[in-house]
Amino acid sequence: MDAITAHPSTALLTDRYELTMLQAALRSGAAERRSVFEVFTRRLPAGRRYGVLAGTGRVLDAVENFRFTTPQLDWLADQQVVDQDTLRFLADYRFTGDIHGYPEGEVYFPGSPLLTVEGTFAEAVILETVILSILNFDSAIAAAASRMTAAAGGRPVIEMGARRAHERAAVSAARAAYVAGFSATSDLEAGFTHGIPTTGTAAHAFTLLHDSERDAFTAQIASMGRETTLLVDTYDLNEAVRTAVEVAGPGLGAVRIDSGDLTLLAHRVRRQLDELGATGTRIIVTSDLDEYAIAALAAAPVDGYGVGTQLVTGSGHPTCAMVYKLVARASTPGGPLEPVAKRSAGGKSSVGGRKWAARRPDADGTAEAEVVGTGPVPAELEPHLLHVPLIRKGEVVGREPLAAARERHLRARAGLPLSATQLSKGEPVIVTEQLPG
Repeated sequence: MDAITAHPSTALLTDRYELTMLQAALRSGAAERRSVFEVFTRRLPAGRRYGVLAGTGRVLDAVENFRFTTPQLDWLADQQVVDQDTLRFLADYRFTGDIHGYPEGEVYFPGSPLLTVEGTFAEAVILETVILSILNFDSAIAAAASRMTAAAGGRPVIEMGARRAHERAAVSAARAAYVAGFSATSDLEAGFTHGIPTTGTAAHAFTLLHDSERDAFTAQIASMGRETTLLVDTYDLNEAVRTAVEVAGPGLGAVRIDSGDLTLLAHRVRRQLDELGATGTRIIVTSDLDEYAIAALAAAPVDGYGVGTQLVTGSGHPTCAMVYKLVARASTPGGPLEPVAKRSAGGKSSVGGRKWAARRPDADGTAEAEVVGTGPVPAELEPHLLHVPLIRKGEVVGREPLAAARERHLRARAGLPLSATQLSKGEPVIVTEQLPG
């Protein structure tokens, strides 16, 4: 599990209409009806061939900490958001239902039933906003990160986006990137909270602080040892590389290039390092990298990448707009579940019924279809079911180490068709087949 799971109350990380729906349902008597909500997406962002589910562990924490404190209840009363009966309900709120879904790190496609929340309408409906806010953000980051790590071809990629994001979002982004294969983060809070390896040495300011580049390198090596990474493009790159090897010796750990034509400069620096005897010194590149820039550097003598802006900003991680829809409910408390579905036009319809999902492999073991159904599971698909229990009768049962989600993602991505990791425009590589109930 993540290193730290205790968080403040998540109860007000919600939209007002969640609570006003609750109040109306309490008044109508429908609040206790057994209900099933489903998280899914109708489409992937343009050009994306698969999605990556991330944030599941954070969802479990959020549900566990969805408790209304006295100050929160007082504020709701003062703002007249809901009436006294609803406030009394909220004061005792605890989610006592069941949640199951795709495990974290798994890939998904349009129509995949990613998360199923089952309980009374009252206790399930008010979880919508917090669940979607976590899954939409984290999964968008993870999908972008997966494309980057696939393009890196086994070379390590470091998350360095903390200075380009909201301070809390930066922590969540680092977590999601780690799930999708990033090797480390520069963000210490992410390391502390989630147990992610951290890394980082010095910026241009450290070089500019000293009277000379040689003085800066000498100070850094004295502090961090010869295995450190020296930033070599503050002034003249060629002179900096020579000075770095003179100061550290041929055992220098790495040099970092942060600007310019990275492909050309990487070749020049590699040749210079080898000529100076620093054949084992690695080359790390940064500078607004995205998956396309990483792919373009595939043939360059680069040993690792640092990615920030293009991972954590909105343009770098388009969301797939997951939704949280009621798909089944009982007409009376204790009655049987009945499928319900949204029928509106404009591509926003839904499919009713509690669903199962399986990923059908072909003869070679490569995924060929996402099969979703509401009836009995065909025997041949049972070994390939995707849902796992996450919360049972209000108790979290699905926590796992973050490394497990990371390993799962790498396996899941490897099981997709080869076209999945192409960066050219294309449709999802797996089609979702809806079996009749």
